[in-house]
Amino acid sequence: MAISSLSFACRPSFPFRPSLFHRIQKVRFSSVAAIKTLDVQENVIKGNSRNLGDFKAPEWRKLSSKELGIGNSLISGPTKKVLNGLKKNGYEVYLVGGCVRDLILKRIPKDFDIITSAELKEVVRAFSRCEIVGKWFPICHVHIGDTIVEVSSFSTTGRKLKVGLRNDIGCPIDCDEKDYLRWKNCLQRDFTINGLMFDPYKRIVYDYMGGLEDIKKAKVRTVIPANISFQEDRARILRAVRIAARLGFRFTRETAHFVKNLSHSLLRLDKPRIMMEMNYMLAYGSAEASLRILWKFGLLELLLPFQAAYFVRDGFKRRDKRSNMLLCLFSNLDKLLAPDRPCHNSLWVGILAFHRALVDQPRDPMVVAAFCLAVHNGGDILGGVNMARKITKPHDTSFHELTKPQDLDSEVLINEVVDFAASVKQVLSWMTDEHYVSLAMAEYPQAPYSDLVSTFFFLFLFPFPSEAMFGFDLSHPITKN
Repeated sequence: MAISSLSFACRPSFPFRPSLFHRIQKVRFSSVAAIKTLDVQENVIKGNSRNLGDFKAPEWRKLSSKELGIGNSLISGPTKKVLNGLKKNGYEVYLVGGCVRDLILKRIPKDFDIITSAELKEVVRAFSRCEIVGKWFPICHVHIGDTIVEVSSFSTTGRKLKVGLRNDIGCPIDCDEKDYLRWKNCLQRDFTINGLMFDPYKRIVYDYMGGLEDIKKAKVRTVIPANISFQEDRARILRAVRIAARLGFRFTRETAHFVKNLSHSLLRLDKPRIMMEMNYMLAYGSAEASLRILWKFGLLELLLPFQAAYFVRDGFKRRDKRSNMLLCLFSNLDKLLAPDRPCHNSLWVGILAFHRALVDQPRDPMVVAAFCLAVHNGGDILGGVNMARKITKPHDTSFHELTKPQDLDSEVLINEVVDFAASVKQVLSWMTDEHYVSLAMAEYPQAPYSDLVSTFFFLFLFPFPSEAMFGFDLSHPITKN
């Protein structure tokens, strides 16, 4: 029912939720809030060459998890088993990163990350199904039933720090040995709101990077100066977009400046990393807000030039709060998804192709409805046509992708649906064709051309033929039966 509902329930929805606990106020949870980023003039950001020696970490503090409204009941069962297994063996264990942030915000974490005082080999010995993965930054994958729980070690993160760029930052005052280990690990996090550590046994949240204050202010801020942070890992630009979109947070002034001005460094990222980050943006319930932020900061034309070209032709401004059909499609998809309930990447790729086909050739609303219902019913076009004729709710007449309704008889309607299905399949082919990608880029001349996008879609679509994405074989004529 996903795609069928996307075609008609297209009024934008910008829900606002109340504050979640008494210490964190005025946190906005909407796609509108996510794009209200501070205006930045070129002369506002000073010290672009600022190094880590100029960086002063905020005062650290620890708070009761009860005071922050965190209960252990929110921790998943598999995660608890791993925590308990390590604790019983005498090791220190903490939850760390985005899961702590989400627990504070009463959100369901996408996953739980554990860090422990145990060596990775000791973690392997503690669990029957566990292996060490990763070369640059090894961690343990602990298998609990069908769930994988990731466990890292303080000793591993300590070795990583020695080869990083953060050696000049002084240790915070009044730190004992355990505080120093926790602080050193949090220092390696990407954003302050991900630099929180939670001891579920002592029920204490440790904040060495000012993350709680930034949660309170609904801000995304890099742990170290943004220019250096994004040089360490260019993909953090996309992670910043994803986090801001999902939480409805805004970038700090410095972070916003370098998201925009270092955006072209994304072209040097490995394609699999870009695909992973794009999937996190579009498949986990914050696609609409992600697209808005990508457009606002000039990233959309680098990653999705077909969609950027559509925004240009639609007259969509960088700071536009209105909506269009593409944003409405993803807004309705977002309502069906959550961080712990994502869709398959072939669905959002299919939506991009579906919309592009309508942009290239607007269709009668009844044709679109019948197509969507046929997809929902496994390719039964006749059934889709019969169901579409029962729709009484009027379509949104503001969408240029839909023509004025006509009184189509069943035979013509079926043929139109077949033709539309073939158009969607053709668009899927174009999205992996260098020539058509270059044409799309030409519609947005400010964007430099690269093979990033064609490779991106090819790798995504190769395992997912169009018939698998849309429920019927588009390569053969579709009959009434």
